[in-house]
Amino acid sequence: MGPTLRAGHALVLLAGFYLLSLILLVALGALDWAAFTWTTGPVALKLSVLSIVLAIPIARGALMLRTPKGDGMAGLPVDESAEPRLWATVRELAQSIGTRAPDEILLTGEVNAAVGEDTRFLGLVGGRRRLYIGLPLMASLSEAQLRAVLAHEMGHYGNADTRLGAITARGRIQVIRTIGHFQERSDKSVAKERARQEEKAAKAVANGRKAKEVHTAGAGISYRAMAAVYTAYAKLYIRATLSGARRAELAADAAAARIAGREATASALRELPALHEAHDFYMDAYATLGVGAGLLPPPGQVFGGVRQLLAARTDELDELRRRLPSQPSSPYDSHPSIAERVALIEALPDDRRAAEGRDSALLFLRDPDATFTALEGAVLSEQTHRLSRAGSWQELLESSMRAGLATADPPLRRALAQYTGQEPTVAALLRVIDEGRLGRLTDLLPLSAEASAATGRARSEFARPALRAGLHQMALAQLAADSRLAWEFSWRETAAARLPAGPDGRPADLDTALDAALRTAPDTAPLRALLTH
Repeated sequence: MGPTLRAGHALVLLAGFYLLSLILLVALGALDWAAFTWTTGPVALKLSVLSIVLAIPIARGALMLRTPKGDGMAGLPVDESAEPRLWATVRELAQSIGTRAPDEILLTGEVNAAVGEDTRFLGLVGGRRRLYIGLPLMASLSEAQLRAVLAHEMGHYGNADTRLGAITARGRIQVIRTIGHFQERSDKSVAKERARQEEKAAKAVANGRKAKEVHTAGAGISYRAMAAVYTAYAKLYIRATLSGARRAELAADAAAARIAGREATASALRELPALHEAHDFYMDAYATLGVGAGLLPPPGQVFGGVRQLLAARTDELDELRRRLPSQPSSPYDSHPSIAERVALIEALPDDRRAAEGRDSALLFLRDPDATFTALEGAVLSEQTHRLSRAGSWQELLESSMRAGLATADPPLRRALAQYTGQEPTVAALLRVIDEGRLGRLTDLLPLSAEASAATGRARSEFARPALRAGLHQMALAQLAADSRLAWEFSWRETAAARLPAGPDGRPADLDTALDAALRTAPDTAPLRALLTH
């Protein structure tokens, strides 16, 4: 389906929304006419009021003449003088596609690339174009793969996808907004009816009568019925427009394969699920590690540190690349599945371009390190900028772990405070264990229903993991407070705690000491020695 047909399809769907609204308004008008023709008095007045209150949300939705404009993604604008090679590549790809190049390029902190356009008159008139390129994406791809990604985005321009998006967005926003109007009025009706019945029930109780149960099923039913009509059309509208969006993605893939090569396009798509997973892990486990301690990574590393993670975990990334997501597609998906897209591209004839552009895509930038630093200044919030900077990743780890342990409040610690009525220290817990009172302390732990119902040895076994986890955390917190605990930073593995050496000079064995303290015949001496050495 070409751009003209797709534009016509989108306009028909948008017109359907207005036609539905017109039909409903006519129906409400007919209800008014029938009310005053066939009835009189209060019934006619009630039906007239009902039609008016139902017509208001319809009119509000239909008369939204402007589509709200989004602010776009936060990014670092780069002009042609700052990044001439990147701009030259984008212009070359746009020319190969046969479309106008973007007016702006913005670098973002996402594993993504996207295009946007400020259109007018429902997309009939084009406007200023923007290309968004994620720096973490560039850090992860080769030159050839990034060319394929950019060719795909230029394909969206060439296929008028950004202009047609204005039409589909207009209809989607209007139908959803109309549904929201009806749901809002329904909620108000339910709340008003509930308040009325609760007030009536309170008066009944005050007069010594039995209060009736509050029942609001009938309140706002007319609003919910109208919302259901628009919801049905919304499902039709969204399914139809997203079907077009999926076809547009496949067309952009075909353009990328033609311009940048089959191998580069397929391999770039294979990278995306793995990179998204790796980047999410990096942001959770590394970039935001020190936020609780008021720390950010060193300058340029909030987004740039992902390069070191990717370099250290190549085996895991290779496994993720092999396991393409295979979940079934839905009519409400905006993109075909990655597996389907890769299969279609790899089925194309070999174009003998597999050996092209194997260097890092960051070579399109003059100074990648400086760009990662500048990106932080452009996209991080003002609140985030107020955090301090760690001097190194090791410092960030140690500071965040110390702060986390100092503020940790595991269930075992709370149960110990409740049981003893004293400061819940490791020493107090070891006294409880030595005096044989651990079972009574266990009764205060939040256990599962199965564990709570068990007795004797079975109950002890159910409680052991919670006891061990709590004791482990309390022991680490004491060692950290005594400045006798350090952590080993690693890009390949989870950070490991370095415990103080024992009397023989060998590293302390915390696991063995914990097991000894919590076995059936407990021995707390190893743990005491470790904590006091």
